[in-house]
Amino acid sequence: MPEINNIFTNLDLSKYLNLWIEWTLSYAPKVFWALITLWIWFKIINFLLKIVDKAMKKSKIDRALTKFVESIISAILKVLLILSAAWMLWIETTSFIAILGAAWLAIGMALSWTLQNFAGWVMILLFKPFKIWDFIEVWNYSWVVNEIQIFNTYLITLDKKTIIIPNSEISGKTLTNYSSHSKRLVEFNVWVSYSENIDKVKITLEEIAKKDKRIFEEEWINIFLSELADSAVIFKMRVTVNTPDYWPVYFAVLEDIKRTFDERWISFPFPQRDVHIYNEK
Repeated sequence: MPEINNIFTNLDLSKYLNLWIEWTLSYAPKVFWALITLWIWFKIINFLLKIVDKAMKKSKIDRALTKFVESIISAILKVLLILSAAWMLWIETTSFIAILGAAWLAIGMALSWTLQNFAGWVMILLFKPFKIWDFIEVWNYSWVVNEIQIFNTYLITLDKKTIIIPNSEISGKTLTNYSSHSKRLVEFNVWVSYSENIDKVKITLEEIAKKDKRIFEEEWINIFLSELADSAVIFKMRVTVNTPDYWPVYFAVLEDIKRTFDERWISFPFPQRDVHIYNEK
C-alpha cells in the first residue's frame, strides 16, 4: 500500500485535469456543431428521399427498383455527410476514403458477374421490355415470364418446363414481346387448287371470319390472293383479335376453314408429279 500511495502522491493530477479541460473547451464546440449539422442534414436527406419517392411513383417505376434507388441515394448521401462531419472535427479522412475505395474495387471485381446480372435486373424493371406473365420470344424460343428476380429471370415453356436465365443474358438480347399490345393480328395462309373460283374462296373465308365473335369485324378483316405457287393458289386472311384469344382463334378458324371448304367442295391441292415413261430400244 505504501507504493500505491507514493504513485498518487507523485502523480500531478492537476496537469491532466488541465489537459482534459483544454481539450474539452477546444473540441466541444466542434462536436456540438458537427452533431447539429448531422441532425439538420439527416432531416434534409429524408425530405429529399420523399421527393424522389413521389417522383418515381408518378413515373410508375416498379416499387422494387424504387426502394433500391432510394436506398442507394440514402447510403451515398449519408456516407458523404459523415465524412463531412469528420472533416469538421479535423479527423483525417484521406486514408479512410482510400481504404473504402480499394475495398469497393475488390468487391466489384469479385462480384462482376453478379453485378452484371443485378444491372440487368435494374434495366428490366426500369425500361420494362416485358413483365410477369408476358409471352415473349428470345433465342428462338417462346416462353411465358413467371418471375423476375434480382439476378435471374424465371420463364415457363409451353411444355411446362422452367428456364432460368441470368438477367444480363436476357436484358441485352433482342426479344419479341407478344403481350405488349392488347390486340394482335392473326394471319392464315390458305392453299386452294387452280380450278377454284377466286370470288367464291374469298366470300367463304369472309363468312368464316365473321362467324367467330372473337374477331373484330369492324376493325380489320383483310382477305386477298397473295401468290400463284407451283401447284396452288395461295390466299391470305388477316383478322384482329384480343391478344389472349390469338391461339384459340387461330386453331378454331383453321378447323372451320377445313370443314367449310369440304362442305362447299373447295379443294385443297397436294403435291403432284407427272411421270412419263418412254420405251426406248
